[in-house]
Amino acid sequence: MENIKDVVLDFLNHCKYEKNLSIKTLKAYKIDLQQLQDFIARKKHSIKTSEISKIIIREYLQEISNLKPKTIKRKVATMKAMFNFLEYEDTIAVNPFRKMKIQIREPKSLPNVMTISEIEQIIRSTYKQKSGIQRKSYAYAESIRNVAVIELLFATGARVSELSNLKEEFIDLASGIVKVRGKGNKERIIQICNKETLEALKYYKKIFHKKIPNCDGYFFVNRRNQKLSEQSIRFLVKQVAKIAGLERRITPHSFRHSFATLLLEQDVDIKYIQQFLGHSSIMTTQIYTHVNVEKQKQILQRHPRRSFHVG
Repeated sequence: MENIKDVVLDFLNHCKYEKNLSIKTLKAYKIDLQQLQDFIARKKHSIKTSEISKIIIREYLQEISNLKPKTIKRKVATMKAMFNFLEYEDTIAVNPFRKMKIQIREPKSLPNVMTISEIEQIIRSTYKQKSGIQRKSYAYAESIRNVAVIELLFATGARVSELSNLKEEFIDLASGIVKVRGKGNKERIIQICNKETLEALKYYKKIFHKKIPNCDGYFFVNRRNQKLSEQSIRFLVKQVAKIAGLERRITPHSFRHSFATLLLEQDVDIKYIQQFLGHSSIMTTQIYTHVNVEKQKQILQRHPRRSFHVG
């Protein structure tokens, strides 16, 4: 198991079969570790894992320093995870990352949050798309599906991957409970309380109930009777936002950001929002504690300075 190629394979198998990581995470790990292997081969370094030193890691970090900070962070996290695993398994005696201080400054950017009026524009526009279309046509069925997708995105704050992989068995429309499977196959339960959202989901299921079983049970189905892909959902959101007259870039994640931010503005405890979003750390959720311009204006209109007058 000294060969870098062998240990990478062993680590990926560990992530897949023991840690049950998602396909998306496994793919990212594989790409990152393949790039490390390519670097080692190109620089003619030893392929023995025990001979990968701090010097080689620093040399590799220098080579990828032109990438985006977020990408570098991910690649470093991948390497650390693998070498920690190898150290735990006694495959290596010394972890090259031990006592290495790697600081990657990532520029802070606020989430792309929609206002409640923008969300209302999108939802109203999506509902309107079905008007004037023959009920027996696929275009009508598709418009009903689009309504259900948009409603569920805003109702749950789910990631696009979670929505794409949502199965019928995880949706109980009688009780309004949706079971979402997130990162690391962690499950969380979200209650759908809005009547219109539930009706949209029920109507979608009524129209697509024959197609869903033929699609391995995935809830959202495309024209080819396959699960609705992440890319298709992104395209769907882009299109409905455009039709609604929103000129700025709107993505499925915009709904997730807006879900969290608008709940915070309703004074919902951040710990509950952390649970809704499926964040393992509350530090991740705290990005939503920024105050948007409109809310800031509402708050500062109550500034104590307004209580007295001079001059």
